[in-house]
Amino acid sequence: MERTKRNGSEVFRITGARMSLAEDVRGRQRRYVISMLIRTLSVVATIVLWNVQRPVAIVTLVAGALLPYIAVVIANAGRESTPSLPSHFVPAPVRPALDDGNLKKSSDQS
Repeated sequence: MERTKRNGSEVFRITGARMSLAEDVRGRQRRYVISMLIRTLSVVATIVLWNVQRPVAIVTLVAGALLPYIAVVIANAGRESTPSLPSHFVPAPVRPALDDGNLKKSSDQS
Protein backbone atom coordinates (compact mmCIF):
# COMPACT_ATOMS: atom_id res chain seq x y z
CA MET A 1 0.00 0.00 0.00
CA GLU A 2 1.34 3.42 -0.89
CA ARG A 3 0.63 6.64 0.96
CA THR A 4 1.74 10.21 0.35
CA LYS A 5 2.90 12.53 3.13
CA ARG A 6 2.01 16.20 3.20
CA ASN A 7 5.39 17.16 1.83
CA GLY A 8 4.80 14.96 -1.22
CA SER A 9 7.16 12.09 -0.42
CA GLU A 10 5.84 8.57 -0.74
CA VAL A 11 5.55 6.31 2.28
CA PHE A 12 5.18 2.57 1.82
CA ARG A 13 3.49 0.34 4.34
CA ILE A 14 5.63 -2.74 4.87
CA THR A 15 3.84 -4.27 7.83
CA GLY A 16 0.43 -5.70 8.38
CA ALA A 17 -0.35 -3.06 11.01
CA ARG A 18 -3.59 -1.15 10.77
CA MET A 19 -3.71 2.57 10.08
CA SER A 20 -3.67 4.74 13.18
CA LEU A 21 -6.89 5.50 15.01
CA ALA A 22 -6.52 9.20 14.17
CA GLU A 23 -6.31 8.42 10.43
CA ASP A 24 -9.31 6.09 10.72
CA VAL A 25 -11.45 8.72 12.49
CA ARG A 26 -10.35 11.41 10.02
CA GLY A 27 -11.37 9.18 7.10
CA ARG A 28 -14.76 8.42 8.64
CA GLN A 29 -15.41 12.10 9.30
CA ARG A 30 -14.46 12.97 5.73
CA ARG A 31 -16.85 10.36 4.30
CA TYR A 32 -19.66 11.56 6.57
CA VAL A 33 -19.19 15.23 5.68
CA ILE A 34 -19.12 14.43 1.95
CA SER A 35 -22.34 12.43 2.16
CA MET A 36 -24.02 15.18 4.20
CA LEU A 37 -22.96 17.74 1.57
CA ILE A 38 -24.58 15.57 -1.08
CA ARG A 39 -27.72 15.40 1.07
CA THR A 40 -27.77 19.18 1.46
CA LEU A 41 -27.45 19.61 -2.31
CA SER A 42 -30.30 17.18 -2.90
CA VAL A 43 -32.58 19.06 -0.46
CA VAL A 44 -31.70 22.37 -2.14
CA ALA A 45 -32.37 20.76 -5.55
CA THR A 46 -35.75 19.58 -4.24
CA ILE A 47 -36.69 23.12 -3.24
CA VAL A 48 -35.51 24.60 -6.54
CA LEU A 49 -37.13 21.95 -8.75
CA TRP A 50 -40.43 21.49 -6.90
CA ASN A 51 -42.47 23.74 -9.21
CA VAL A 52 -40.34 23.12 -12.31
CA GLN A 53 -39.70 19.38 -12.53
CA ARG A 54 -41.76 17.69 -9.84
CA PRO A 55 -40.70 14.06 -10.65
CA VAL A 56 -37.02 15.01 -10.41
CA ALA A 57 -37.75 16.94 -7.21
CA ILE A 58 -39.38 13.86 -5.69
CA VAL A 59 -36.32 11.77 -6.55
CA THR A 60 -34.02 14.31 -4.91
CA LEU A 61 -36.34 14.43 -1.89
CA VAL A 62 -36.15 10.65 -1.49
CA ALA A 63 -32.37 10.78 -1.89
CA GLY A 64 -32.19 13.50 0.75
CA ALA A 65 -34.28 11.38 3.10
CA LEU A 66 -32.21 8.20 2.63
CA LEU A 67 -28.73 9.71 2.64
CA PRO A 68 -28.49 10.31 6.42
CA TYR A 69 -29.01 6.60 7.10
CA ILE A 70 -26.49 5.62 4.42
CA ALA A 71 -23.99 8.22 5.68
CA VAL A 72 -24.18 6.92 9.25
CA VAL A 73 -23.78 3.31 8.14
CA ILE A 74 -20.74 4.23 6.03
CA ALA A 75 -19.22 6.40 8.78
CA ASN A 76 -19.71 3.74 11.44
CA ALA A 77 -18.30 0.93 9.36
CA GLY A 78 -15.64 -0.90 11.35
CA ARG A 79 -11.96 -0.31 10.98
CA GLU A 80 -10.40 -1.92 7.97
CA SER A 81 -9.25 -5.48 8.34
CA THR A 82 -5.59 -6.07 8.85
CA PRO A 83 -4.01 -6.70 5.46
CA SER A 84 -2.57 -10.14 5.09
CA LEU A 85 1.12 -10.30 5.64
CA PRO A 86 3.39 -11.68 2.98
CA SER A 87 4.30 -15.27 3.58
CA HIS A 88 7.71 -15.76 5.15
CA PHE A 89 7.56 -19.48 4.49
CA VAL A 90 9.77 -20.51 1.61
CA PRO A 91 9.04 -24.06 0.52
CA ALA A 92 11.97 -26.38 0.04
CA PRO A 93 12.87 -26.97 -3.59
CA VAL A 94 11.33 -30.08 -5.01
CA ARG A 95 13.92 -32.61 -6.06
CA PRO A 96 12.95 -34.53 -9.16
CA ALA A 97 12.56 -38.24 -8.71
CA LEU A 98 14.71 -40.54 -10.79
CA ASP A 99 12.97 -42.35 -13.58
CA ASP A 100 13.21 -46.12 -13.92
CA GLY A 101 15.27 -45.62 -17.08
CA ASN A 102 18.06 -43.93 -15.13
CA LEU A 103 18.56 -46.79 -12.71
CA LYS A 104 20.59 -49.81 -13.73
CA LYS A 105 19.30 -53.10 -12.48
CA SER A 106 21.69 -55.54 -10.96
CA SER A 107 20.83 -58.10 -13.64
CA ASP A 108 21.81 -55.57 -16.39
CA GLN A 109 25.32 -55.11 -15.03
CA SER A 110 26.61 -58.49 -16.08
